[in-house]
Amino acid sequence: MTPTITRIESTEFGYELEDRGPYPDGFGMGYHPGRTTERRLFGVRVHTDVGITGEYVGGNSPGMAELNMVADYLVGKNPLDREKHWSEIKRALRKYDRMGIGPIDIALWDFAGKYYDAAIHELLGTYRERIPTYASTYGGDRNGGLDSPEAYADFAEECLEMGYPAFKIHVWGGEWRDTEEVIDVVHAVGERVGDEMDLMCDPACHIETWGDALEVGKACDEHDYYWYEDPYRDGGISQHAHRKLRQKLDTPILQTEHVRGLEPFTDFIANEATDFVRADPEYDGGITGAMKRARVAEGFGLDVEYHAPGPAQRQCIAATRNTNYYEMALVHPEVPNTTPPVYADGYDDQLESIDDEGYVEIPDGPGLGVEYDWAFIEDNETGSRVYE
Repeated sequence: MTPTITRIESTEFGYELEDRGPYPDGFGMGYHPGRTTERRLFGVRVHTDVGITGEYVGGNSPGMAELNMVADYLVGKNPLDREKHWSEIKRALRKYDRMGIGPIDIALWDFAGKYYDAAIHELLGTYRERIPTYASTYGGDRNGGLDSPEAYADFAEECLEMGYPAFKIHVWGGEWRDTEEVIDVVHAVGERVGDEMDLMCDPACHIETWGDALEVGKACDEHDYYWYEDPYRDGGISQHAHRKLRQKLDTPILQTEHVRGLEPFTDFIANEATDFVRADPEYDGGITGAMKRARVAEGFGLDVEYHAPGPAQRQCIAATRNTNYYEMALVHPEVPNTTPPVYADGYDDQLESIDDEGYVEIPDGPGLGVEYDWAFIEDNETGSRVYE
């Protein structure tokens, strides 16, 4: 029997994050004792006439607005025709960033795994069953958490003692932005744990000028940082600027987290504007799109590093040879990660979710390999749409 999509549901829900609040510029989220912030995500369910439902939890409001444009196209279609659907939706969303593809594509892969009673990585072709992990910090604060170079170094040492083999710095932004202090953090962490951990620096595009980005990169060079990522205000998308930065630094550059689309991603590599590349199944057209990026990188002889934690990322990593680490983000000495409490089977992405060797396991159940707590999602619903 050929399966058919009968209904698609998108459910927005919220959950509270204690001791978290926005940075002074109003963007992002950091440690803020006594402050409570609501975070909103989406649960997507693809129902079929064979009694199997493809599921994914994640996404954002702009992406769901794009899903609203294309969901009706999928109703009545075969959920296994992922490559066809990916191509058609990509064309339909050609005027936009196409981030609406990710959640629905992941849900279609989850359906396929359940349909064939196999983990997604088995359908893709398994390469590994576990992956070493790096601790990826929250941005800096002035509230008694990551509030000084020494605090970053202390936290890096704590992560090393837990078993993490690598540590990535996200630094201060907004009115707290100070290039010299960023350089001080690079040195402090490098001097404390640089001989024992791979180190990464990710200013998240906060540095204001190319010149300041160069200075931070030179500090990374002094401690043999593993990579330097999204340094300054181009937004992480200028091929010319990052090619010039590569020419001046020894530390490898990691780019393309903010480069939407397979073709611009490929051009970024072809024009020698980066060393490592990024892929994210939610941002980059689902598991279908993320694996296309991984294969392009492999063809150029480069490594692809998957952005952010999650079951979809773990499934992609399990089927990718040319990758090095899993990103445990965002971690902090005082507050947990923002991972939503939507897993009914114990899955989580927290600072303590690694084993003694600093690895995480790949979920091996059908589809994404996780069980979602739909009762929690529905109890905390803030809005929904149904397509049928």
